[in-house]
Amino acid sequence: MGIKTILVAAGVALGMMSSVALAKGPEVVAGPGFEPACFKPWAADTKYFKWPAKKGPYRIAVVNGFVANVWRIQMIQTAKAYAAVPEIAKDLKEFKVVSVGTDMAAQLGAVEDYINQGFDAVLIDPNTPTGWDRVIRLANQKGTILIGFDNGIDSKDIAAIAQDQVAMGTISAEWLIKNVGTKGKLLEIRGVPGFSADKERHDGFRAVVEAPGNNFEIVEVVGNWAPGDSQKATADAIAAHGTFDGIFTQGGSNGTVQALIDAKQPFVPMAGEGENLFRIQMAEYADKGLKGLSYGQSPAQVAIALKAAIAALQGNAIPQLTSVPNPVVTYENQKAGEDYFPDLKADFFAANAFPPCGLSFTAPQLMTQTGDDAK
Repeated sequence: MGIKTILVAAGVALGMMSSVALAKGPEVVAGPGFEPACFKPWAADTKYFKWPAKKGPYRIAVVNGFVANVWRIQMIQTAKAYAAVPEIAKDLKEFKVVSVGTDMAAQLGAVEDYINQGFDAVLIDPNTPTGWDRVIRLANQKGTILIGFDNGIDSKDIAAIAQDQVAMGTISAEWLIKNVGTKGKLLEIRGVPGFSADKERHDGFRAVVEAPGNNFEIVEVVGNWAPGDSQKATADAIAAHGTFDGIFTQGGSNGTVQALIDAKQPFVPMAGEGENLFRIQMAEYADKGLKGLSYGQSPAQVAIALKAAIAALQGNAIPQLTSVPNPVVTYENQKAGEDYFPDLKADFFAANAFPPCGLSFTAPQLMTQTGDDAK
């Protein structure tokens, strides 16, 4: 073997070693990590990730999927509002938000594009839980931190912010049984098909209502987490099946209540999302039979993800999966001005604060932001 061949072989070997080193991704370390009151690990055995510290300010992007409902619009508004907070803005050289629709290939392509552009971190609200392995490997090779939020990603190799979606379905089902009994006809209004949050809430709900000892007839429709779609789906279900004894909706809750009103149907116990308008309805119609439970999937998850990305880029350890608690109120314990805002008729999610992380956005703050992409 000549000297040139040896040098080439050595170069290839060094290149392979470099690629292997870069592809390793974050170091797994012991907890506790950065601000443990904010970044609470999902479970006792949740591992912690630590990346090499980078000097800021940073280039960070949010890659959203579809933007066809109030939650997604408010999530984008929250991201932009948080990025404008002075203590966060000082760490941002560039901040972008892009919504790609429901096409998985488009979302993967958008994330890859930001990685190849050299962005320091990309926050992802994933369209589907699978298919992310190649993108995660690319991010590790390029030194980009990926953080998922809202919907789950089926990988132990990506950091994520999450609420317990299964528990949302379980809590709703248990509450309905308490208020309806163990038999009757229930209406289940699902979210966007194919999304992990929809499936997990559905699974949690069905595990309880279909347990031995219960005898429910369940009518299932799709409401896409949107008030207009939920209103139509509820109206169609009423026309086809008549009166229900209880309702579980994943979103668009105020649309479902409006469908009951339009059809002159009696109010029944209903478990729904954290929309301000639904909570206003819970208060307004409680004495007319609308016993309501409202759980909150907070759009503030995106702000926690942004805070986590900056902390990780500064060399702090964060949990591989951070647990965000599920805020829950009922018609019996919700408080005006705290859990809902009766003077604000705009459609938004009232559960948009997370005090342990220093996050508390008022509706006026969010309304100054648009739901458009940040370019």
